[in-house]
Amino acid sequence: MRNKITKIALIILSASVLFSCSLTKRVPDSKQLLKEVDINVNDKSESKNEDVTNQLYQIPNSDVLGLNIRLHLYNWANPNPDSSYQAWLERKPNRHKRYAALLSEKQVQRLGKSFIVSGIDNFLKDVGEPPVIVDSLRTQRSARRLNAYYFKRGYFRTKVNYTIDSIGNKRARVTYNVKTGRPYIIDSISTQIQSSVIDSLYNKTKDKSVIKKGKQYAEADFTEERDRLTTYFLNHGVYNFQPNYISYAIDTVGTNYKANPKILIDNETVRTQDSTYTRPFSIYKISQVNIYTENQNGEERTIDSASYKGFNIYSTGKLNYRPKALTDPVFITAGTPYADFRRTLTYRYLSNLNIFYYPKIIYEPDPADSTGTSLITNIYLKPKTKFDLIVGADFIHSNIQDFGIQGNLTLLMRNVFRGAEILSISTRGNVGSSRDLSIQDRSFFNILEYGADLKLTFPRIFFPLNTDRIIRKEMIPSTNMSFGTSRQQNIGLDKESFTGILSYNWTPKRNVTARLDLLNIQYVRNVNPQNYFNVYASSYERLNDYALQYQNQVDPNYFAIDPETGETRLIIEEGTDGFINDVDNGTITVSSEDYRNINSIDERKQRLTENNLIFASNFTYTTSTKENILDNTFFIFKTKIESAGNFLSLLSRLEGNSNTNDNGRHTFLNVEYSQYIKTEFDFIKHFDLRRGKVLAMRAFAGIAIPYGNANSIPFTRSYFGGGSNDNRAWQSYSLGPGRSGSPNDFNEANFKLAYSAELRFNLFGQLNGAVFGDVGNIWNVFDSETDTDYTFNGLQSFRDLAFGTGFGFRYDFNFFVVRLDFGYKTYDPGRPENDRWFKGYNFSKTVLNVGINYPF
Repeated sequence: MRNKITKIALIILSASVLFSCSLTKRVPDSKQLLKEVDINVNDKSESKNEDVTNQLYQIPNSDVLGLNIRLHLYNWANPNPDSSYQAWLERKPNRHKRYAALLSEKQVQRLGKSFIVSGIDNFLKDVGEPPVIVDSLRTQRSARRLNAYYFKRGYFRTKVNYTIDSIGNKRARVTYNVKTGRPYIIDSISTQIQSSVIDSLYNKTKDKSVIKKGKQYAEADFTEERDRLTTYFLNHGVYNFQPNYISYAIDTVGTNYKANPKILIDNETVRTQDSTYTRPFSIYKISQVNIYTENQNGEERTIDSASYKGFNIYSTGKLNYRPKALTDPVFITAGTPYADFRRTLTYRYLSNLNIFYYPKIIYEPDPADSTGTSLITNIYLKPKTKFDLIVGADFIHSNIQDFGIQGNLTLLMRNVFRGAEILSISTRGNVGSSRDLSIQDRSFFNILEYGADLKLTFPRIFFPLNTDRIIRKEMIPSTNMSFGTSRQQNIGLDKESFTGILSYNWTPKRNVTARLDLLNIQYVRNVNPQNYFNVYASSYERLNDYALQYQNQVDPNYFAIDPETGETRLIIEEGTDGFINDVDNGTITVSSEDYRNINSIDERKQRLTENNLIFASNFTYTTSTKENILDNTFFIFKTKIESAGNFLSLLSRLEGNSNTNDNGRHTFLNVEYSQYIKTEFDFIKHFDLRRGKVLAMRAFAGIAIPYGNANSIPFTRSYFGGGSNDNRAWQSYSLGPGRSGSPNDFNEANFKLAYSAELRFNLFGQLNGAVFGDVGNIWNVFDSETDTDYTFNGLQSFRDLAFGTGFGFRYDFNFFVVRLDFGYKTYDPGRPENDRWFKGYNFSKTVLNVGINYPF
């Protein structure tokens, strides 16, 4: 181990020296490479403060883990490949003439600009980064910008100077020294407001002002207060108010480091064709709300109209919507004061319907109002086509499929019942390739999955009772009813699945979503349970070893000779089931420990081959601070709770014990139903480290507890470890449970803890890199498993947490990201206790994960 570390250290040291020597290759003799920047503020270093360093016009070349990779790429490029080509042409007599005679002079010159001659050099320069040369003019501008940065934070007497020092051959360090002095503190706040209406509104909201006495002056506070007041006025009836009506006057003369701001709010400026004048602001009210739409199916263009709860509805052609469907998404109502937030809510609701193109909402003065303070609201809705046919295709990779092609066909029908409902009917299919030994078909495309789904969406809560007081319409509620069926062939036990879901969705507030699955029904039928020991080969091997151990007691008809290896093996399914039954009824006498292990194999077989009926309800709550796809500083918190089997348990009690199977379990439609409670917590946090670097973290905890009619969790609701979105040093289903060493082909359990951290950085162009660490495992808890190697046993089980590390590459295609991760087992709890660290640190033991988009 010590020799390996020494070799690695020597390699890193040699590479560092080699790279360092070539840093200044493209730096002119009279210039210097900007290698370091120091910023000292009041004799304290702020060089690592990103907000401060972002003020500089020049910063050193970017680095990845201390190496200036992009600078080296640029330096490796030939700066003048065309000139080198011309010199090569003239180096030998007659070479130029010979090529010109063969290709023509024009083609010879074009060859110098081709990829063969110049391509690699142009590529290196494009993805690389030219050396940052010290520029005294930019250094001066950086000093002035630092001065302005601290001035905006209340340090009005800031002084900045700088020095440029040589630190070696063609290298320099720039040091900025900042003396801020004492900050100015907000003292007395006064106002000068010309409109009485604005003055009255300001007094109602001044207690919430961002500008407060005793707080250090900050220019950002004044900008935030301007925006806050503008929003407040617009939402309280002041139509056409703009931020430029608000300004500030700051008195700092002879105040002993006190800043006395005065808030100035002007009258409204009105521009006509010939002149401009000012007038006091007024409170506006909505006098009418008109909704305009059209019937795209109708040939006649006559106007159809309707009035509903104070709304006027006009349609070109026959009105094809129930009035309530058009007025429910509108929050602007006649007789109420103008409020800009109501327009925003209306936009969101109408866009969320997916029935209309982006709507237009236009306000215009009401000519019937002599006071000029009434507004007519006109809402223009252009319907989307009633039918849409959507065709999709995708390439997929999973723990089951090495390669797969997936296609789907969806028919979308809008406004099905004239209430803005959407009906979706879709079919899907997938053909894939798998090298799994349990699949006897060795052709390339040897697995198949297909299915169909029907989904109906209502833009409201579809429920017998009125829920408007609990889930208000500004929460944009919707109801989804969906039914689906799918079938697998050559995938494990070849499952058939039937699902039915009744769910409600709403948005309690911005960036918060809630979903209630009132009914989430899933029936899973295993088509080929007899194929179990072909699929779960590790279980078969363990059972076969026991049969060979007690071969003298086993019926010889249970065995057969493998024609490829010549070994004696149990026959699937006659031999495996016969051996298990004989052990169970005592025909074959085994040790008590072997009896428990064989019985455990049988219990797992029964569990994974039985049909599952899951009749559940669940609630999911998600909150996020992510503003857009470019936001790199945000968090997402998601929690979910699910309960299954209670309704069917109630029905079973009402019917007595008539519907029970041989195991004493209650059944519904002759299927033993699952009963459990499950809860999950998922937290994702991103930190923007600037200059293309992001630190992303994820923490997950989940537990499913069986009770009542079940002593274990259905396979489809259990947890697994490993894979491209989990602990990437293990393949999917190959981690855990606990310290058991992953004895099964598909290892799963009902309790999971996981934590991942990943540092992402740009390498060059669209190619990004990452280094990561993943910690976690799965355990059995509160179920039928009793082996302490599998179960969670309090704090001592934290030593079973697996630790994987690695690195990866991501190529950003803008609309999706292709990800390649290389994982290594740093701490493997499945190994002997004194042999767990760094046993997977070998390139031959690399776990390769391919994924689409980021894991979290």
